[in-house]
Amino acid sequence: MDTMDVKYREPAAEEFDTRTLLKNAERQARQRHYEDIHIIDVDAHHYENESFDQIVPFIEDPIIRHTASAKRGVSGSGSAGGRPTLVNTQVGFQDVGGRVTRYHLRRNEKTPPSPHRDVTLTKRYMDAIGIDMLCLFPTPMLNLGLHPNVEIEVAVARAYNAWLCETILAREPRIVSMLYLPFNDAEATYKMVKDFGHKKGVAGFMVTSARYKGVWDNAFMKTYALLEEMNLPLSFHAAYSWDDRLVGNSNRFITVHALGFTVFNMVNLANWIVNGLPERFPKLRVMWIESGLAWVPFMMQRFDNEYMMRSSECPALKMKPSDYMRQMYFTSQPMEMVGNRTALEETFKMMNAETQLCYASDYPHWDMDLPSTIYDLPFLNEQQKRNILGENGRRFLNVEPVWSGWKIAARAAKQAAAQ
Repeated sequence: MDTMDVKYREPAAEEFDTRTLLKNAERQARQRHYEDIHIIDVDAHHYENESFDQIVPFIEDPIIRHTASAKRGVSGSGSAGGRPTLVNTQVGFQDVGGRVTRYHLRRNEKTPPSPHRDVTLTKRYMDAIGIDMLCLFPTPMLNLGLHPNVEIEVAVARAYNAWLCETILAREPRIVSMLYLPFNDAEATYKMVKDFGHKKGVAGFMVTSARYKGVWDNAFMKTYALLEEMNLPLSFHAAYSWDDRLVGNSNRFITVHALGFTVFNMVNLANWIVNGLPERFPKLRVMWIESGLAWVPFMMQRFDNEYMMRSSECPALKMKPSDYMRQMYFTSQPMEMVGNRTALEETFKMMNAETQLCYASDYPHWDMDLPSTIYDLPFLNEQQKRNILGENGRRFLNVEPVWSGWKIAARAAKQAAAQ
């Protein structure tokens, strides 16, 4: 049949229930007996723009709060899922042009009046996929670090963090977050850690990688010291920018996505190591999120080679750059599964994946990974799978394990049947 003859049918609203969309994933989770494995997803998302009307009142500056309220009418209502124009973002490119149709219809999914809609939707996909706990991140705000007005980044970040702590984290023990840091303002960054570091559900802090602020700046040293003192980790969450002069020299989104999500983290990681920050803050746990894994061996080999020829430029280092990288944490998604499986296995060995790699789904984004991407790897033993799927994430986030209800019930049923 000529594909031009196939007419597109707009799916009915009831088809866009998370539990319906993930019914095959749920079947897979039961078949693999995930009830015996504690799974922590260290990178999952919600669309904070859909709750922007609730976030605006948390903006402390009255002028920025008024601007946000006025702009809201232009960008769409919270229920419509419009992107608030106060947030500088290009993330919408991921919603179109691909094979996923659920984005523009997700607003049709029905949820009860309480708990908050984001809690309900998040728990629905956690239970379907087999996840016990997850670390929740925003989506349009991943590009907030590129906003031309630093004051707006600070105001929106603080308002979002306050709303998230009060509305989501305080009410659901299975959901934690590493809060957004307004990294373009060093003083505001320090104050954010100081004010929010003890809040319930705050497992650390996150810097959006798509920005042009050096991690080596002395203005950030007291923030790193505070994080280390509070035993809270720091993560760098990748994103892309089509406006970046290098990545922007591309005419297809696939190029921007494939390179953008690695380039920014590569630069930040290189600057972190060569400026001796692992030696200066040896107890600070650092994680690199949503860049995949294929770039890690390249960075290890490239910078070890450079270091052996120019070690005088890195006087603080006591080991090769790759040795410091093996002490860092990385997330699995999007794991490059296509092609050379031997290369993937070697990558796991090079980065000490058994102790340093953490499972991430990146749900509900189009390139999400199920736990089976780890569970089905033939070169991992049972304990290595358990470490990557949950134990490494629990250790990084320093959280006590909380199990999903269906896993508790499934284990109880198995015990009863065995008696």
